[in-house]
Amino acid sequence: MAEYGVRVSTGEAIGAGTWNRIAVSIVGTLGETPPLPLDHFGKEFSKGAVEDFRVASPQDVGRVLLLRLHKGPLLLPSPVGPLARDAWFCNWLQLTPPQGAPLRFPCYQWMEGSGILTLREGAGKVSWADDHPVLQQQRREELQARQDSYQWKTYRPGWPRCLDEKTVKDLDLNIKYSVTKNVHFYLKAGSGFTEMTLKGLLYRKGLWKSLHEMKRMFNFHKSPAAEYVYEHWQEDAFFASQFLNGLNPVLIRRCRSLPENFPVTDDMVAPVLGPGASLQAELERGSLFLVDHAILSGVRTNVINGKPQFSAAPMTLLYQTPGGGPLLPLAIQLSQTPGPTSPIFLPSDNKWDWLLAKTWVRNSEFSVHEALTHLLQAHLLSEVFTMATLRQLPHCHPLFKSTGIGLGGFSELIQRCMEELSYTALCLPEDIRARGVEDIPGYYYRDDGLQIWGAVESFVSEIVSIYYPSDASVRDDSELQAWVREIFSEGFLGREDSGVPSSLDTRESLVHYATMVIFNCSAKHYAVSAGQFDSSIWMPNLPPTMQLPPPTSKGQTEPEGFIATLPAVNATCDIIVTLWLLSKEPGDRRPLGTYPEEHFIEEAPRRSIAAFQSRLAQISKDIQKRNKELALPYTYLDPPLIENSVSI
Repeated sequence: MAEYGVRVSTGEAIGAGTWNRIAVSIVGTLGETPPLPLDHFGKEFSKGAVEDFRVASPQDVGRVLLLRLHKGPLLLPSPVGPLARDAWFCNWLQLTPPQGAPLRFPCYQWMEGSGILTLREGAGKVSWADDHPVLQQQRREELQARQDSYQWKTYRPGWPRCLDEKTVKDLDLNIKYSVTKNVHFYLKAGSGFTEMTLKGLLYRKGLWKSLHEMKRMFNFHKSPAAEYVYEHWQEDAFFASQFLNGLNPVLIRRCRSLPENFPVTDDMVAPVLGPGASLQAELERGSLFLVDHAILSGVRTNVINGKPQFSAAPMTLLYQTPGGGPLLPLAIQLSQTPGPTSPIFLPSDNKWDWLLAKTWVRNSEFSVHEALTHLLQAHLLSEVFTMATLRQLPHCHPLFKSTGIGLGGFSELIQRCMEELSYTALCLPEDIRARGVEDIPGYYYRDDGLQIWGAVESFVSEIVSIYYPSDASVRDDSELQAWVREIFSEGFLGREDSGVPSSLDTRESLVHYATMVIFNCSAKHYAVSAGQFDSSIWMPNLPPTMQLPPPTSKGQTEPEGFIATLPAVNATCDIIVTLWLLSKEPGDRRPLGTYPEEHFIEEAPRRSIAAFQSRLAQISKDIQKRNKELALPYTYLDPPLIENSVSI
């Protein structure tokens, strides 16, 4: 008979403790013990508790391989019977054998009802490194159970596939919001809609009376950034700067030749470039940039308050002034088809014509951002990465441990984007080079993003070097290859021209791929999500929908027509409350680089985590120092504010 010490840590989340009976079975190279109860007088496994037990094994099981955790209802005398099978969140167990050092078994999972959970010691292991058939069998059984629990479905044709569940209520506790996050989220939503109702705005379907009346929205949780937007939204320099550091900083690209369907002339741009200026000379100098919303061309639109809404597919030409001066708009065409009914609007046009043209561009920014940059790239693809991780990588795997157009229009846009979405667009360094924006001044999304990409890449490189000694070891990891293959087939629908790999052959390619996944699920998501409310609370800066069609001639726009084009009052309220919720983390935050769940027990990865955290801290100091000199600080890639994953 051998006696073991067992230490158990229960989580601190609301409802983490349990009255249920808990037992452990010890699995070794020579056999397995029966369930050994973990029992003291009174209640064990209270929220936040760390408790010690002694258990006796009736047999020698040899070298410990696994720990099975048994959970069942507490039995009371009849007629009471078993107590409710309440959930339990176990952080970890530590097993101290009769001889030898303690063994740590990370768990960090909810157990609902009765069941058995098999745990491995915390050392990371790739598939080919397991040295015992029992461990190999455990990997297969864990993945099979997860593949049975988490299955794919097609939500809409042409979209990345997703989890096959009908409602959030059907999800198991391990992938739901925490109680704390849920409570904060719904309280926040309730307070937002209540405030709008009390103001008499939420259910008002008519037009805004004036721009001045729209200022009533500004009492709704305004921020310094939102106030800056309100003060500067009509300025050309601010309009252009939002392509660099606003909520959708991923479309602007250097223009080396004007598109044939955008017939801008030297005379048109002379008021900005100066007399005798040459567009060709500026194109050759590399000072012109283009933002093209062509993907919106012909997209179906929504009906709001019984009224059809409208969309445009604009092209915007921008000019980088010499000497690091501001980026400025030169010309805007609101369709992809030039002609008499699609004039090119210019800064020299009358105030309301030019302002309306810029506002149409901002509406297009809203549509492309919400459907593609935010929903598709930051949420739907992140769900693919998560699903593939759950289905193909066991807990012990090193990569698991670090890891106004309406719905119809959104669906159509996502289908279009999926046909052209590339691996390059998801990898920030390559995306910056492909768009030719390496040296445009004041592009803080690029500057901060590349710093964070580099920090993540260095961290991933260290982790990969610990567990993969060679390129062959990457090729031989069947679980890793299944993970990559499933992301390719289910997320990118097997489209080979996307450039997304379906297998990985080298350590370098693995580092790059894992960096892409982490960056898109953390830093990029925050960059394109956190600024939504700041950009939208002054609605004319980011109108979610437009009630009149784009202008077909110049000289017709008046203040009344401008306001009549903007969203109705109730539509404004709905979208602003929604973006307020989506912009702010509702609690229970886990900033990038923090790993409260200690899945790694080895010293080498722990040192890598510490180095990663130190580098992120230095990036944050540099960002904050720079921001002190900016009229509008760029905070959307400050590491302490970035969530470890998509969480809202």
